Formats: sequence, C-alpha cells, structure tokens
Amino acid sequence: MKFFRKLLLFIIIIIFIAVIVLGIIGFWYYSRALSEKPLLTRTDEVTKSENYTPFSELSQDYINAVISVEDRRYYEHGAVDFRGIARAIWTNIRNGELQEGGSTITQQVAKNLVFSQEETLQRKLGEFFAAYDLEKKFSKEEIFALYVNSSYFGENYYGIYEASMGYYGKEPKNLNLDEASMLAGIPNAPSVYAPTVNPDLANQRQAHVLETMVENGYITQTQADEIINSK
Repeated sequence: MKFFRKLLLFIIIIIFIAVIVLGIIGFWYYSRALSEKPLLTRTDEVTKSENYTPFSELSQDYINAVISVEDRRYYEHGAVDFRGIARAIWTNIRNGELQEGGSTITQQVAKNLVFSQEETLQRKLGEFFAAYDLEKKFSKEEIFALYVNSSYFGENYYGIYEASMGYYGKEPKNLNLDEASMLAGIPNAPSVYAPTVNPDLANQRQAHVLETMVENGYITQTQADEIINSK
C-alpha cells in the first residue's frame, strides 16, 4: 500500500512539474509574439479594415451556423473549453475522421491574429494565453466578429464580407440559411471546402454544418433536408 501511495505521489508531482513547464513555454511563446506586435495593434488592424463587418451586421443564420459547427458552447465557457475538447476527441474517434478540433472560437482568433498556422506544441500552448487575454479585453460578440473577419474563405477572400460578396454578391447581413451554412463550413479547410474548388466536398461540409444546427436547435430537420436535397 505504501508503495502505491508513493507511486501516486510521484506521478502527481511529475504531472504538476509538467504543467508548470508547459505553462512557462506557452507564456514565453505568447510574450515573444507580443513583443513583435501588441495584441491591440493586431485587433485594430482587423476592426479598422475597410471591409470589417461588426457582429450587428451579420445574419443570424450565419452566426448560428458558425457557433454550431465551430464552438457550440461559445457563450457558456471561457477562453478554453475542456469539455469541448473531450467531446471533439470522442466524436473524431467514433466517426473515424477528423470532424471537430476542440478549439474555441477565441482560440481560433488567437491563432489567426497572433500566431502562424503552423501546428506546433509551442503555438498551441501560446494560444491558450492569447485566448485568455482576448476574453479579458473583448466581449463575446467582439471576439466572434474578429474571428469571421480574420478567417480565410478560399478564392483569395479574407473575412466574411469579401467571402459573402465574392461567392454570393450580397452583404453578410443578407445571407440566407443555405448561403450562411455553406460559408460557415469553409474556414475549416478553405482549399478543400470552397464551393468553387470541390462542390461535392463543399456540399458534404455544408451538410455537416446543417446537422450541427439541427442538433443545437437552431433549425429543424426539414429545413436542413430541403437544402441538402436541393444540391
């Protein structure tokens, strides 16, 4: 019994030390990024851009679609959603493919504005600190707007305004459910899901977006089926 107690204590100490070390690495990585350009300077570059679209000028269907597919508990958690990470891991294992990433919308803003898209441990750790900083400085609506205005939608469209005008010839506030659910799915992999690149894969991604909207009570199954069957 004493042996197992000592072993458990040893494991706890190792985990504790590992958490501290990882935290130091993440904080250093984030601090280094801020030394190159402060966070508020980065966010100002988005909000003061010519085609910036505030939260109030986004269609409700688009807002619902993005939250459903990217971060269904967006208004319920803080910068990081550990429950969402666990759910994403289980969903990906169950479906045998990478459908969900587990990152919150705030984390994705951190990745878009502060770090490169390179998938490294240091970047992921730094992303946590950047996300917490964003949540302290901005409201959920402001962070959401930063996300959709800094995302890439393929076809050289950066931000929801360019994507909405480029693909559908209309402003984001006028997007219908079909258009909104299509655009909500593109930033996950623009080179794959842009409708002008691969319509079949784009439709599959849109169907997934609509499925999540049904699951979260934003639309009915009938509404989703009407769009899916029209393709």
